[in-house]
Amino acid sequence: MNDELLLTPRYGESSLADLLPSVLACLGVDGETDRLGLDLDVDHVCVLLVDGLGAQALAANATTAPFLSGLPEATMTAGFPSTTATSLTTLGTGLPPGEHGIVGYLLRLPEEQRLFNSLRWQLNGAGPKVDALATFPPERIQPRPTAFQRATAAGIAAIQVAPGYQDGSGLTRAGWRGGGFRATFSVGDLIDGVLDALGSAPKTLVYTYHSELDTTGHARGPASRAWRFELGHVDRIAAELAARLPARTALIVTADHGMVELTERIDFDTHPHLSAGVAELAGEPRARHVYTTDGATADVADTWAGVLGGDFLIRTRAEAIEAGWFGPTVTTESAYRIGDLVVVARGEAGVIRSAAEPLQSMMVGHHGSLTAAELLVPLRIHRG
Repeated sequence: MNDELLLTPRYGESSLADLLPSVLACLGVDGETDRLGLDLDVDHVCVLLVDGLGAQALAANATTAPFLSGLPEATMTAGFPSTTATSLTTLGTGLPPGEHGIVGYLLRLPEEQRLFNSLRWQLNGAGPKVDALATFPPERIQPRPTAFQRATAAGIAAIQVAPGYQDGSGLTRAGWRGGGFRATFSVGDLIDGVLDALGSAPKTLVYTYHSELDTTGHARGPASRAWRFELGHVDRIAAELAARLPARTALIVTADHGMVELTERIDFDTHPHLSAGVAELAGEPRARHVYTTDGATADVADTWAGVLGGDFLIRTRAEAIEAGWFGPTVTTESAYRIGDLVVVARGEAGVIRSAAEPLQSMMVGHHGSLTAAELLVPLRIHRG
């Protein structure tokens, strides 16, 4: 099942799931292990999550980001799929996707006819309006304790500094419940909010989030001049924070995924064969969950292999779980949410949906697969 173009997440060794348990261990929380060997002798930690900053892209643009590039170079893997909702929950819980259950951007939930959008915490497609927070309580969809809850129980102030729309959102409650929240309105306000949060208690864990690099990559591509300009702004944010950190503080900069530019689009909505035997198509163009009709899985796998060729790897649910894509443990609830087939891109192609997902289908930059460009994220640490 190995593929030379694809990686396997390094759960338990050097993945996003290992970062906050390692941080908590360094802050003295009983029962936590420094899996990454951070060895930080600090009282305060700020984790800056830069959405869309792949490790390979950062290395290729070192002169654009001199501060980040000047820090000791290390990488981690995101989980699978390498997408924001999955990665933020992985980071916030310290668990692989197979345990926390947010196994994709779009996924299947029991007894629901419509797919569930885990990023926006809503049902996808047309249909009656549903109060998703009430109908799908994040604490039920993702019931495991978060790192913030574990930090708070140990007497550490845990604070999220992020755009106001994330305060109390489904994804925040799923991955980051248990701490405080400080809304940001601008880049300057983000820096100010982080500094306030770091000084709010004798021991603090601060998580902050910056989205514009990902937005630029989706719209213009991760190889564009616009993306490089935005990376320069990200570098200055990190440098400004580092210059003003209180004593005994570490700044950790990482990301949720990298990104690639699509050079080929296979359109599920217009292709004459791909929909045969498919009940629902979830996930996203680079990592699709294919839910099949009863008894059709093998036929669908054959059809998709014939259409997609060597640009994609197709695995059954059982094969993907066995390969460790979702982690060493996959709960019954998580397994249900995984497609009967899992289809991941090897090269620079994607399976789009021009009718059902028009905006996503037009994007230049995409992510979700297991390629190094998408799966590897930076781990850069400044010790104040």
